[in-house]
Amino acid sequence: MKKLLDSPERAVADSLAGFAAAHAGEVEVHGIGEDAGPVFVTRAGGAVSGKVGLVSGGGSGHEPLHAGFVGDGMLDAAVPGAVFTSPTADQIVPALQAADGGAGVLAIVKNYTGDILNFETAVELAEMEDVEVATVVVNDDVAVEDSLYTAGRRGVAGTVAVEKIAGAAAARGDDLAAVKAVAEKVVAGVRSMGVALTAGTVPHVGKPGFDIGDDEIEIGIGIHGEPGRRRVPKASATEVTRQLVEPVMSDLNLTQGDRVLLFVNGMGGTPLLELYVVYGRARALLEERGVTVARSLVGSYVTSLEMQGASVTVLRLDPELEELWDAPVRTPALRW
Repeated sequence: MKKLLDSPERAVADSLAGFAAAHAGEVEVHGIGEDAGPVFVTRAGGAVSGKVGLVSGGGSGHEPLHAGFVGDGMLDAAVPGAVFTSPTADQIVPALQAADGGAGVLAIVKNYTGDILNFETAVELAEMEDVEVATVVVNDDVAVEDSLYTAGRRGVAGTVAVEKIAGAAAARGDDLAAVKAVAEKVVAGVRSMGVALTAGTVPHVGKPGFDIGDDEIEIGIGIHGEPGRRRVPKASATEVTRQLVEPVMSDLNLTQGDRVLLFVNGMGGTPLLELYVVYGRARALLEERGVTVARSLVGSYVTSLEMQGASVTVLRLDPELEELWDAPVRTPALRW
């Protein structure tokens, strides 16, 4: 294993310390250094009075998800667990409290068993402390209906769209019920599918998370290396992209005249040169069906350590969602 770490056991803590230093003035990281409390990240300056707070979280190793999306127009707090491991309830509770500006908090949870259980526990505890919390579960992965990690579809790169659009709704002053409704509309209209060319290596394990031949790829892989739909011989970018996009279009039942956001996400080890090839092929497939790609995002935003691969996410848009996507955002990883 070759990684730029001093210690596998300190990988997350050391990364968060660097993140805090790099983005001082934008975010604050709690629970590292001399602060021995639960680990979570908040926007600098704390909750915004009168605004609905947004909190999300999950295992580390997917950076910039979620801490990289803390800031104006997106999340108010994020909770990083150990690598590929859900954060604990005692981390999530203070994050929910810190995000509460008096208008309630929306918890955005990816559909993994550990995340669901720990967020449910944390929400119950926070509500006992008079924090009003609503929850939305993201389950955009069309690759599987079930796995060892989830009850139903997994939450993957579509989470970025949920956090961005719900964050914009909160920033414009929507109340908690309205912010939740917008988030649920995004969840209902977003789908993703991924491919892995190689596996990532969890630092404390020291070897790749799965074995795959030099002449093979895994279609439908999860962001933790969970099994996909099928393992197939390696193929051209055009063919691989087709195997990602067609199930997404079918699941969304896209038809001529639909307007969409097309998001091509890198899994951590894929250069932008290749991601833009995938984007071009994906856009062409959508346009062949008469679908208009109205908004685009390309880059590595929901990663799986150093996995080589990519995912394609499509969100069906309407005028409200376009307006909220375009709204200003200023976070370490996403800003316009």
